[in-house]
Amino acid sequence: MTPKRDKTPQELLFDTWMLANEAAFVMWLRGWRMMAGGPLAEREANRMVGEKLTAAALLWPALLAGGPFQSGTAIGERVVEHYRKPVQANRRRLSRAKR
Repeated sequence: MTPKRDKTPQELLFDTWMLANEAAFVMWLRGWRMMAGGPLAEREANRMVGEKLTAAALLWPALLAGGPFQSGTAIGERVVEHYRKPVQANRRRLSRAKR
């Protein structure tokens, strides 16, 4: 099995740009949900705060797992990978129509 190569700076830039766009869309969707008010808005606010605390707490172990001699690109790649899955899950969840 070949070792995983670091992404090029251009690949990392594109992945970061995609993550930023998805995160902006999630913020927009959450804003609409909050403006609607009610129990869904309250639940979303509580969920959002909990996710932020969990994501921050889990980021450091993810970064340190690669050892002290990581390239800047490798660190950036870990950060993008760390946040990408929860952001995508939130986008899917918030985009579904409520029945």
